[in-house]
Amino acid sequence: MQARNPCSILPRRLQIVFSLAALVVFCIFFFGTPSSYDLPSVEKIQDTVQHIPKPKLPQLRAPNVYNPFRTATHEPPVQANSTSGEAKWFSDWKWRNPFSSSITLDENRAVLPPLRKRPPIYTFYDTTTKKDEETKKGEQRLLLIWRRAWWAQGFKPMVLGRSEAMNHPLYQKLQQLKLEPAMEVEVARWLAWGNMGTGILANWLTLPMAPYEDALLKFLRRGEYPHLTRYEGLRSGLFCGEKIAINGALKKALEATDIKNGLSMIDATPQETFKVDPQHNSVAFYSLDTIISKYKAVAEALTASQAHGLEATAQLINAHLQTTWQSTFSSGIAVLKPLPEHTTHLVAPAVEIARNLSQCPESPIPSSCPPNRPKCKPCVSSHPMTLTTPQVFRNTSTLFTIGTVPHPYTLTSLHHTRDTLDVRFVRRETERDVWLTTATKELLGTGLAGPSRLVAFKDAVASEWGTAHALWLTAERESHADLDWLFGFSVPRHAADDGKSETPVPGPERRPPPPKPESPVPSAPELAREKDLLDKARSALKNQARPMTMLKAAVEGWSLADAEAWRFARAFSARRRVERLKWEEEERAFAGAEGRGAGTGWGRWFDRGRR
Repeated sequence: MQARNPCSILPRRLQIVFSLAALVVFCIFFFGTPSSYDLPSVEKIQDTVQHIPKPKLPQLRAPNVYNPFRTATHEPPVQANSTSGEAKWFSDWKWRNPFSSSITLDENRAVLPPLRKRPPIYTFYDTTTKKDEETKKGEQRLLLIWRRAWWAQGFKPMVLGRSEAMNHPLYQKLQQLKLEPAMEVEVARWLAWGNMGTGILANWLTLPMAPYEDALLKFLRRGEYPHLTRYEGLRSGLFCGEKIAINGALKKALEATDIKNGLSMIDATPQETFKVDPQHNSVAFYSLDTIISKYKAVAEALTASQAHGLEATAQLINAHLQTTWQSTFSSGIAVLKPLPEHTTHLVAPAVEIARNLSQCPESPIPSSCPPNRPKCKPCVSSHPMTLTTPQVFRNTSTLFTIGTVPHPYTLTSLHHTRDTLDVRFVRRETERDVWLTTATKELLGTGLAGPSRLVAFKDAVASEWGTAHALWLTAERESHADLDWLFGFSVPRHAADDGKSETPVPGPERRPPPPKPESPVPSAPELAREKDLLDKARSALKNQARPMTMLKAAVEGWSLADAEAWRFARAFSARRRVERLKWEEEERAFAGAEGRGAGTGWGRWFDRGRR
């Protein structure tokens, strides 16, 4: 019978350990310990080293390239238009870095993504024809609606006029042809477009009626148009192309023998001049033929009175823009409320915005649909959009989120119902980054620290997807006057607390009720206490006294991620507003600009034009 190895009864790992131990014992037994070797003393080694000549190497002043992600030694230069009030920002591709101060070396300057380039979209408004003041006012409103809608979709809308057409070298040839008025205006708007160059030309009754991610809108936002393209069924409603192709088509049209018989540039140019794209479901063209065939009430208003008809047309288009936006978010609107116990007043502005967005707009034909979406689902007052107040942020494409980011001081005061704070209480009695952790716990789980959560939060705020699916406010800003430009339509207003109202005031039958609370409803005294704490926190943050600034810095230092989220949301909102106001200031002298009075459009003839 074969002898059995006594080690075989042990697990394999223990067998390896015993084998290594036996090998070590065997080596020590036969070769001795290291102490038995005749090693040189320390003194001998020092004497030997002293007699070795040291090489003379040149001193190289090379930059420190061992760490390519090292912190800069100087603050980056301040960029133009990078401040608004107390909000400061720095545009850089490293905006996803969790903490902006590691790049800017400034605790109060947030790093934002570079501004996306807005491709120009042009329209032509001829002010040379005589019109009454009410008609001018109606056309100005339609131009403003056109500008808002395209701006919200990521474009740079510009209204052109005769001065741009007159700058084109071929304008003199147009005057020599003596065309019919309609055709003359058509060629003039192409000359104005050709003078400006590459871009998109649209009728000011052509508007985007689709989600931000629509394929055609994404192509147009790219700003590269390899072919001079028109869209089947829109006639002269929409074109895009490069400057060379635009001017080439103009030259062909002005040299054509039958140009006087045409009604548009399409009729005056050879068929191969344009690439015809049949896909245009994302834009709606409210031409006169479309209004007569689809919107009888508006057509009748236009027949009765040009001014009243234009007003009805503007109301109809604005309603269609809002219902299109509502249909994009079939899951409704979520008002983020991470810590619901004492933040009812904190999210109250967000709730009001959500109610305004979800209500049915005023329209001359409430049950109508945009011409490009004949099977839409009109807004019905009895079944408004769903409003919820979840404690967590959900990354859902069919859900629009409105978040209110509080400063750590504001949140700590409300959450712990304290009028005043001190460093001892903050360090010993409060948790770090409680707002950001609670808001992202469903999206990221509970095991991640604040820096990892900041990356996801910044994506939700400033990425291209995030800007189209969420609106982030700060608890300390009480005015939100630029919402119309963010959504692309005139958001309905509600009666203010002081009794004053902003038109249009919706009727009670169209205004949806507040969302159902998902947490215990605070009592009236608790709500009054909460409002008082919120007002005191806002006042404290505005206090520039040294003790308060030191306390605020201590609170921010304790909740670094929450403070970074607040600064980032504040800076992103401020920069977006600065970008629009700067563009509005540049366009203020042109037709359709916000704030221009009725009847000022005639002055467009005397504008300097765009060189």
